[in-house]
Amino acid sequence: MVQVLRGVRVLEVAQFVFVPAAAAVLADWGADVIKIEHPLRGDGQRGLARASGLAINPDRNPVIEHANRGKRSLGIDISTQAGQALLYEIAKTADVFMTSYQPSVREKLGIDVVRLREINPDIIYVRGSAYGEKGPERDTGGYDFTAFWARSGIGESMTPPEFEVALMPSIGGFGDSISAMNIVAGIAGALLHRRQTGEALEVDVSLLGSACWASGVAVNTASLSGKSPKNRMPQSGAAPGNPLIGNFKTSDGQTIAMFTMQPGPHLRSLFEHLGRPELAQDPRFASAEAAMENWQALSDIMLAAFATRPFAHWREHLQSFSGQWAPVQSFLDVINDRQVLANDILADVEAADGGTPMRLARSPVRFNQNPEQLSRAPQASEDTESFLLELGLDWDRLAALKAAGVIT
Repeated sequence: MVQVLRGVRVLEVAQFVFVPAAAAVLADWGADVIKIEHPLRGDGQRGLARASGLAINPDRNPVIEHANRGKRSLGIDISTQAGQALLYEIAKTADVFMTSYQPSVREKLGIDVVRLREINPDIIYVRGSAYGEKGPERDTGGYDFTAFWARSGIGESMTPPEFEVALMPSIGGFGDSISAMNIVAGIAGALLHRRQTGEALEVDVSLLGSACWASGVAVNTASLSGKSPKNRMPQSGAAPGNPLIGNFKTSDGQTIAMFTMQPGPHLRSLFEHLGRPELAQDPRFASAEAAMENWQALSDIMLAAFATRPFAHWREHLQSFSGQWAPVQSFLDVINDRQVLANDILADVEAADGGTPMRLARSPVRFNQNPEQLSRAPQASEDTESFLLELGLDWDRLAALKAAGVIT
């Protein structure tokens, strides 16, 4: 297993998903990630009682595991002078500092870039924010629902005009996880730059900026056309103008998604797979231009054909179709998908309670085609003593810090 960041130490002072998820990927890649948590409360998401409507087992918290696997957790109260001094001792040994706190909080806690650079001039300083480090709202907090989904235009664009209000995202941490990979990329670039030039950079990634990048085609379209792309009500059948793009219901009520952007080379293959090879001779569908002009008629034929067989038949039968398509699956389907399993997209990870291993999503990057080895997220403050002893503190100082409530 290749660990491309082995030997890199990351110091994280952050909560929730966005920045911690980026640090989790760095841990996947071999970095030693030290997560600082409040000695009593821990990361705010450790207190979640429910996620996606389901009760959470604190030893198997899906949010904590996604954003914190592979780290070491230290319980330090950095609002105290002694806690800040201890943080600075750790910062001297770190290559990267990561935070999700707002500017005013960073200054209050003594973790702003000026103070950290006084402690360690070579540290790469990383900020994850809702709305960016500039402008009148730089000190405004936010989550992926507000900054990534609602404000960015994504939620409005995804909502059909028939709906009374905008859609809410159904996937927890969706924008956070996308944005986290942008932080990872920024850190990778900053580490390379420091090695080549000796200069330590500041790295900024916002949820709003990440959303604009992720929806860049739509943003560019709006900029160039003066119109905002808008979703339409979902329906079974083809999209206007291209019969090979659309959702088609099977006999058992499930859906096959067709998305063949260039229909011409694939029409004959489609007709054969529908059991209607004679359609290749029909002048309405004899060319891509004709098929696109007569898209509604071909859509009706496809709807009737797909409705004759169940989902399981079509997902196997279409394996030899020359165009592009996919079965519409639930997340329960995804965790058993043969391509997901074949490509090690998920990993079985030991749980803190010692029970059945947890199946977690890996980060999407592979080095030499080999998946990284994942380990569970730490319990809150689990590594405080062992790490501080490793750092060089003695038992007398640890006892004094505990007695003062600075550490757990």
